[in-house]
Amino acid sequence: MIDSNLIHKALAHPFRREILLWLKTPDEAFAEERVDLGHGVPSNAIHARSGLSQSTVSAHVATLIEAGLLVPTRVGQWIFLSRNEEVIRAFAEQVSLHL
Repeated sequence: MIDSNLIHKALAHPFRREILLWLKTPDEAFAEERVDLGHGVPSNAIHARSGLSQSTVSAHVATLIEAGLLVPTRVGQWIFLSRNEEVIRAFAEQVSLHL
């Protein structure tokens, strides 16, 4: 079950939408960082690309995770992030039906 209010809140900020866009095509968005995309994109790659402080990026990522739009995967000390395509699809369908 998706929480559409949390998703709307998460999508209200342009930087959060940008993160989702980057993660839609991670091979293109993070080509220069040479990251292993087997588990997603390392959170530090998002931080590096954004030019924002680590705490700011972490807060935005936490909001996207809380809304269910991102899936975090811990591998050792690293956190890898990927889009939750199932939730994104369900939300898009819900918006299409109700708006």
